[in-house]
Amino acid sequence: MIELGKYSTTVLAAYGVSLALLAALIWQTWTANARARRDLEKQENRRNG
Repeated sequence: MIELGKYSTTVLAAYGVSLALLAALIWQTWTANARARRDLEKQENRRNG
């Protein structure tokens, strides 16, 4: 690992926050996609049913 000296806590915290935000963004996108897919399927079933 690269020696970060006195800034190691700050740098690692920034990496942690970045990874958490990226994970949250992926989760939000995934759930929005699933919701949109379900809603579209409901609309298609109403139209065809």
